[in-house]
Amino acid sequence: MGVLVCCDCFFYRKSKTKPNGKKPPAEEKKHYLEPEYTKVRVVDFDLKELVVLPREIDLNEWLASNTTTFFNLINLQYSTISEFCTGDTCQSMTACNTIYYWYDERGKKTKCTAPQYVDFVMSMVQKLVTDEEIFPTKYGKEFPNSFESLVKKICRYLFHVLAHIYWAHFKETVALELQGHLNTLYAHFIVFVREFNLVDPKETSIMDDLSDVVCAPLPAAQNHVTER
Repeated sequence: MGVLVCCDCFFYRKSKTKPNGKKPPAEEKKHYLEPEYTKVRVVDFDLKELVVLPREIDLNEWLASNTTTFFNLINLQYSTISEFCTGDTCQSMTACNTIYYWYDERGKKTKCTAPQYVDFVMSMVQKLVTDEEIFPTKYGKEFPNSFESLVKKICRYLFHVLAHIYWAHFKETVALELQGHLNTLYAHFIVFVREFNLVDPKETSIMDDLSDVVCAPLPAAQNHVTER
């Protein structure tokens, strides 16, 4: 399976209210939207060209290779701030005042800490992308009929992880001087899922303000801006 750049047991739902029924607090200032940060990237080309399906490549093959790559890159990006994402600092999985809940295979709703949620996500995706019956790597092996729905599920969960990094750990990302990598990864991911309609726009709407900025081509004068 060429790479360019997870058994469906779990179910996702989200709530914009706290478990006690109270509305979430007023929205905090989004530091990741400040121009000094949004302009920082590590590429200077149109990401749209990077995600378009090549003529000679099968759609499922393209989705598989890119989804696997995004999983690895987002997992790596999260690992850079994982020491700051603890049960004490992130007592729930949040992004833009949205709380994400985990539903297990029995449909039991669980409000877990962010690191627990991310661990559930990464373990589930790892299981899927390494399953030869779902993500085949051998020539002639067919993709299952449920493949596209599984890819959509994976992408939805990976979006939650990216959104949480921005919402809860952007300051640490900047301190590590990795905002350019995060911006580029996020923009590439959003352009990809939009190209193939892999995530409901209602799902990603909480980050539309960021998407509108980082997914737009950089002005010619800034084409070579990279991390400082």
